[in-house]
Amino acid sequence: MDPLGARSQFVDIQTLPTWQQQLREDGVKTPLEQSDDPLSQQAFPSPFPFRPDINRKIILFNGDVALLNCTAIVNTSNESLSDKNSVSDSIHHLAGPELQDDLLKLKGCRTGEAKLTEGFNLAARFIIHTVGPKYKAKYRTAAESSLYSCYRNIMQLAVEQSMTSVGFCVVSTTKRGYPLEDATHIAFRTVRRFLENHRNSVETVVFAVSDAEEPVYKKLLPLYYPRSQGEERACLPLIPADVGNSEGEPVVPERQIRITEKPGSLEDGCEESLDLDLGQVGNHAFARMEGDVDKQRKLILQGQMSEAAIQKQHQRNYGRWLCRARAEDLSDIAALKALYQTGVDMCGRTVMVVVGRNIPVTLIDLEKALLYFIHVMDPITVKEYVMVYFHTLTGEHNHLNSDFLRNLYDIVDTKFKKNLKAFYFVHPTFRSKVSTWFFTTFSVTGLKDKVRYLDNLPQLFTCIKPEQIDIPPFVLEYDARVNGPYHPSEASSL
Repeated sequence: MDPLGARSQFVDIQTLPTWQQQLREDGVKTPLEQSDDPLSQQAFPSPFPFRPDINRKIILFNGDVALLNCTAIVNTSNESLSDKNSVSDSIHHLAGPELQDDLLKLKGCRTGEAKLTEGFNLAARFIIHTVGPKYKAKYRTAAESSLYSCYRNIMQLAVEQSMTSVGFCVVSTTKRGYPLEDATHIAFRTVRRFLENHRNSVETVVFAVSDAEEPVYKKLLPLYYPRSQGEERACLPLIPADVGNSEGEPVVPERQIRITEKPGSLEDGCEESLDLDLGQVGNHAFARMEGDVDKQRKLILQGQMSEAAIQKQHQRNYGRWLCRARAEDLSDIAALKALYQTGVDMCGRTVMVVVGRNIPVTLIDLEKALLYFIHVMDPITVKEYVMVYFHTLTGEHNHLNSDFLRNLYDIVDTKFKKNLKAFYFVHPTFRSKVSTWFFTTFSVTGLKDKVRYLDNLPQLFTCIKPEQIDIPPFVLEYDARVNGPYHPSEASSL
């Protein structure tokens, strides 16, 4: 209430329902929850899984962003910070003339940047000014990158200034021609990734929309902020193929710097080989600043290179992969929970678990998956260890191809192979047994005799005590349904 007793025109964000709360208020079932189709229940993990902790930070508000009492609100403008649009006009009107004087001191703002002023007469303490890109289909990639920078820089500025809440307007104005739905995808995924990577930073993010914008925001919010596991599965097919990198930034492969071997030569039928070479950064001897690799390969083929020299070359190669693994952000792969360390087996050896169903092969960057495997396994493999692979309820989209597995086997250090004492393959199918036999027989050496096929969990418990291994709930449920409930006496009698 103001001094005269009139109700304040500003909106307290604490009174607004969060995105998670809106699910209960709306009382609307998701498409999947309305369906009885069992096939619809077998979707693989979403790149944007159900996270109630993040959903509680998100608010969708139909109204004027200038009325919010956030720590900061966002103003979308032009390069000279003098744009005339409904959002800017409302902010200037409520903030007062001091805002215009403050803007003159900023001397403009480039596209994608974010600059800060006081909020003056607003309920918000600060205003973050940003400039969205002008959209032309011909320069779509540049526009996507610039819009990502707007949202990323706003969130970064909020963290740097220790802000607890941010109120977003729709940054891409109609005047700039950016398709609303395309812009919303970038906004949601960028903010989502930022909140994932900076968990204890911003407490509340408000998306303020108009009547025309609200239907699009309501349609796309569940894709990036599903409010239940059912909503997550239902929205998975609707998520675009391009979801950016671990920060939400658009990835443009053509702009990545590469040094390829013999880039000018292309023999007939070698297009596929060239594509593979282009995917490798710094493979050439010049990039590594070491000896002539072609000469080394020739010596290997001729049998003139010593075993010690071959081993040294392999260790150098593995060392480069390990350095990359330690330097790169692999949080998106870690979030899948497809590889983790648990207890020890009956012989006191470390147990590593691989959950096949949690590997969405068609959605993830397989090179990052390889780097994550190296990063996690390198300290484990210095001593003896065993691996447990749960093949339970996997589909085609979870199966790594033999080329990837062979590449992984060739890259990893000798200690990986030497200290691996057993590979327990739980709940195998006939097809998976055949594929594994061919792979261990013809593609790699030294692994075939270590593979053990286990049709049920009691067989696994003869090697690893139940309290020493963390088993995913769906694996326990499947085993109980197919093989009956587990009784400790069964394991001891095997």
